[in-house]
Amino acid sequence: MAFTAKDVQTLREITGCGMLDCKKALTESAGDMDKAVEVLREKGLAASQKKAGRISAEGAAYAAVENGVGAIVEVNAETDFVGKNEKFIEFVKGVAQIVIKSNPSSLEDLMAKPYLDTGRTVLEEQQEKVLVIGENIKVRRFARYDTGVTVAYVHMGGRIGVLVNMEVSDNLKDSAAVTELGKDVAMQIAAMNPKYLDSTSVPAEEQEKEHEIQLAKAIEENKAKKMPEEKAKMIAANMVKGRMNKFFEEICLVNQPYVKENKLTVEQHVKNVAKELGGTIVLKGFVRFEKGEGIEKKQENFAEEIAKQLKK
Repeated sequence: MAFTAKDVQTLREITGCGMLDCKKALTESAGDMDKAVEVLREKGLAASQKKAGRISAEGAAYAAVENGVGAIVEVNAETDFVGKNEKFIEFVKGVAQIVIKSNPSSLEDLMAKPYLDTGRTVLEEQQEKVLVIGENIKVRRFARYDTGVTVAYVHMGGRIGVLVNMEVSDNLKDSAAVTELGKDVAMQIAAMNPKYLDSTSVPAEEQEKEHEIQLAKAIEENKAKKMPEEKAKMIAANMVKGRMNKFFEEICLVNQPYVKENKLTVEQHVKNVAKELGGTIVLKGFVRFEKGEGIEKKQENFAEEIAKQLKK
């Protein structure tokens, strides 16, 4: 019985296996879909589908720059042990290479890109790694910069990855001092976890909400000091200005105290370095990925697990 490319795609959707494995299974089963599923199950290949629903909150964040193009990726696994596995790390670095070279428009587009010289797509290679390593593995997110000067930093063997993008004058584009500055700023981002580049990047709704909270707080504090209501409101308005500056200092990179010299802000430090080097440097953006960030990890109850096992 002959089979079509659509049959291969259908088998792939059913089992979650790679395109080449599905094609081989259909060939072996003479195009019979049910037999092809059985072939894949017998070979243990369909097992990757079962693993796909398991929580993956470990893994690695990785950042790299090649020929002026920077990429950062997060790839998740189920355990920290696998996050240190050589095959897993090789896959993570390979995905970053695809992002650098292929400029995918979305995660879906990235997963459909050819994975290096394997003859498989990124998705198929991911499925291969699930089978070989034995855990659910998932490419979660990526980002890319292809203009200006970009510096990559990986913290604690992949716990955090950072990309810093800068716009610099022509005379500083190949400066080692600029790269060093980028690394220092990236380390600041890894440690202090700013949410935004500067105050103009903070959404208006978030600013308004914080302003309302601080204003109400200041008014209550003034009322507690037995101030008349009008005076309490008037003084509170001035108090809020300082508190909003503190708010921006905490969440905006350029407003944060520079960790190596906390009398300066990050913005002031960058300007000082640019002045010393005789050019201009402007921070244009950054991306910080922390592995498992925002993923709810499964909490194991070992007493319950043992009880379940005893009942079997």
